[in-house]
Amino acid sequence: MKALRGTKDILPDEIKTWQTIYNIANKTLTTHNYKEIRTPIIEHTELFKRSIGTFTDIINKEMYTFNDQSNRNITLRPEGTASIARAYITNKLYSKRSIQRLWYLGPMFRYERPQKGRQRQFHQLGIECLGSNMPVADIEVIKLANDILKQIENEEQYLLEINSIGNLQEREKYKVELINYLKKYENELDNDSKNRINNNTLRILDTKDLKTQEILTTAPKLKTYLSESSIKHFDTVCEHLTYLNIKYKINHYLIRGLDYYNHTAFEIKTKELNQQNTICGGGRYDNLIKQLGGPNIPAVGWAIGLERLIILMREKLTNRIEENIIYIALRSFNKSNIIWDIIDILKEYEIQFELDLSNSNLTKQIKKAHQLKSKICLILGENEINNESITIKWLETRLQQTIEIRNLRQYIKYLKINSVT
Repeated sequence: MKALRGTKDILPDEIKTWQTIYNIANKTLTTHNYKEIRTPIIEHTELFKRSIGTFTDIINKEMYTFNDQSNRNITLRPEGTASIARAYITNKLYSKRSIQRLWYLGPMFRYERPQKGRQRQFHQLGIECLGSNMPVADIEVIKLANDILKQIENEEQYLLEINSIGNLQEREKYKVELINYLKKYENELDNDSKNRINNNTLRILDTKDLKTQEILTTAPKLKTYLSESSIKHFDTVCEHLTYLNIKYKINHYLIRGLDYYNHTAFEIKTKELNQQNTICGGGRYDNLIKQLGGPNIPAVGWAIGLERLIILMREKLTNRIEENIIYIALRSFNKSNIIWDIIDILKEYEIQFELDLSNSNLTKQIKKAHQLKSKICLILGENEINNESITIKWLETRLQQTIEIRNLRQYIKYLKINSVT
C-alpha cells in the first residue's frame, strides 16, 4: 500500500525542520502581535468560487471537490486566504478590534502534476493583516516575509518582485486595451493564452511561454492606466522598502493568479528551482471581505510554500537543529528505580534526553548514543546503582566522570546555566 500520488509522509527526522520553521515564524510574528489561527481544511465550494475567481486554473482544474453524505458541495481548501476571510466574517472578528493580524500554517490541496517542491497536498505559512488600507500595512507584511526568510536562508539567494495592479476599474480599462492588442497576435499565442484572452486576460502577462513573452514586450502597460492615488500608494511602498534595504525589482508583468488581489502584488523568488522559483506570493485584497458578505474591510497578506522552502533551505536548517543532548544508558532496569528521579531533573531543566529501552549491554548503548550524535551519555550500571552514583561520559572528548546522584541536580543546573546543553 503506497501513499497517494502527490502526497508525502513527513517522517520524524524531517519534522525537526518543520518545527524549526514553525518556531521561527511563531517568534517573529508574535513579536509583531500576529495571532495564530487554524481553520478547517474543508469548506463550502462556493467560498472558493466567489473568492478565487471562476476562470482561474485553481477553480477549473485543480480543486478537490466532492459531495458529502448530506449532498453538500465540499472542497479541500486550495489556499488559505479565503478560509481566513470566511472565519473573519463568521466570527465577527472585526467587531473585536479594528486591525486583526493573523497567521496560519497548514495543509492545502490542489490537483497538479507532482514535481520537485510541488505536491497535491502541500503546506503554506501565511499571514493576513485585515483592517488597514494604508501602504504601511503592505510594507509590514513584506518586511515580515523578508525577516522570516533571512533567518532561514541567505538573503542573497532570493529577490522580491513587486507590482501595482491598481483597482478593479483601472484593470478593466486596461484589460480592454490588452485584449485589442492580443487579438492581433492570437494565432501566435500559446494555447493557454489563447484560452485566457476573454476570460482571464491578465494572467497572460505572467506566461512562461517565450513566444508570448516576446509579443507582450510591445503590449500596453498596466502602469499607464493607474490613477494618481494608486501610483502614490505603490511609490510609498517602494520608498520604504528602499529605506529598509529590502532589495526589490519592479515587475510590470507580475499578476497574481487569484482574482481578489488589487494594488500591491508581490512575489519572492529564488534562482534555485528554475520556473518553480516562487517561494512566497501575496498582495493587497481590499474587496474580498465585502465580496464574501462581510463589511468593507481592506486587507493584505502573503503565503510561503513550505515544501519549496524546505528544499532550498534544508542544509542551513539542518545545521541549526539540535540533536539529542543526553542519552541515558542503564544496565539493569529492575534495580534502577532511581532512573525516574534522574528523568525528573532533566525535565525540570527542560533538557532533551532519550532513555535506552533496548536491554543491550552498556557498550552497545553507548555506541547508540554516538550514532544519535548525543553530547552526553549518563551511565547507570550496577556499580553506579550500588554506590548511588552516576557516570557522565562526554562523547566527543571521551571525558568521563562519576558523581553522586544527590549532586546531579547541581551538575545539570551548571550545564544549563553555561549553555552546554
